[in-house]
Amino acid sequence: MDSATSDVRTPLGATADNGLKIVVVGGFGVGKTTMVRSVSEIRPLNTEETMTRAGEAVDDISEVRGKTATTVPFDFGRITLDERNVLYLFGAPGQERFWFLWDRLFSGTLGAVVLVDTRRIDDSWYAIDRLERHGTPFIVACNDFGGARHAHSDVREALDLDPQVPLIDCDARTRESSKQVLITLVQHIQSRYAGQRAHAAASPREFV
Repeated sequence: MDSATSDVRTPLGATADNGLKIVVVGGFGVGKTTMVRSVSEIRPLNTEETMTRAGEAVDDISEVRGKTATTVPFDFGRITLDERNVLYLFGAPGQERFWFLWDRLFSGTLGAVVLVDTRRIDDSWYAIDRLERHGTPFIVACNDFGGARHAHSDVREALDLDPQVPLIDCDARTRESSKQVLITLVQHIQSRYAGQRAHAAASPREFV
């Protein structure tokens, strides 16, 4: 099979009747659009617009000088799980002026990926805060932008992460790495809900 043929992605069937929603969040320019593009089995819906000088007064681009486009208001992709189940993947906008959209994106969400650029780790605080307020299961993925990697212990301390929240490294440009991020999230969600069921079963029941 030649490379041109191997890059063709099989379209999803029309029989899927159960959609599971995942959101990718994080700061401005951390690679959310790139991750959705790399892992989606269909041509993703991208709502990127060209960045202009007018936006420099609104968005802090000091750490993303090479960025020429920005997401307005979200990215969308799909992934086949089986014949009846598909994963809907939403990439949230990172600019502060679009944060008001996040609460709506979180509605009905199974779980979330917080994508982090460790050079600008403070940009991740808002995403983690909103997810914790919503009670949404999430993992943290440190995107590879080159240079020295930070120890996971340092990242955990900087983000004040709960020990139960998975923290992994990834390269959002590659499909295999992005798939591993989603697999880690699904495993975390399964583990979390299994723990809740076990706790509920062990708790004494009240009778009226």
